[in-house]
Amino acid sequence: MIIKNGFVDLFVKTTSEAAYASSLLKGKGDKIAADQAAVDKMRLFLNNIPMKGKIVIGEGEMDEAPMLYINELVGTGIGEELDIAVDPLEGTNLTAKNLPNAMSV
Repeated sequence: MIIKNGFVDLFVKTTSEAAYASSLLKGKGDKIAADQAAVDKMRLFLNNIPMKGKIVIGEGEMDEAPMLYINELVGTGIGEELDIAVDPLEGTNLTAKNLPNAMSV
C-alpha cells in the first residue's frame, strides 16, 4: 500500500508533537511522566487523522497499557484502513536523565 502524502505530513506532525511533549520533561528524573506525555499527545493527534487505524505495534497489550495498546482503534473512523506501529517515547530513561538519543516513532 502506498501512503498518501497528506498522511505522511500528519504522521510527521503527530510524531513531532509526541517528541516535543516528552522533551518538556527531559532531565526531570521521571521517565513515567515523560512517556505518558508522549503517549497522550500521540494519541490525541492520531485520533484526529481521517483514517480507520489499528495499533499493531504499540505500548503493549490492552491490560498492560492504558493507551496505544495493540488492537486499539485510532483515527476518526472514516477513511483508509491502516495498521499503525508506534513508540511514542523510545528512551524513557534517556529522557529522564537528559541524555541524547531518545526518539519518537
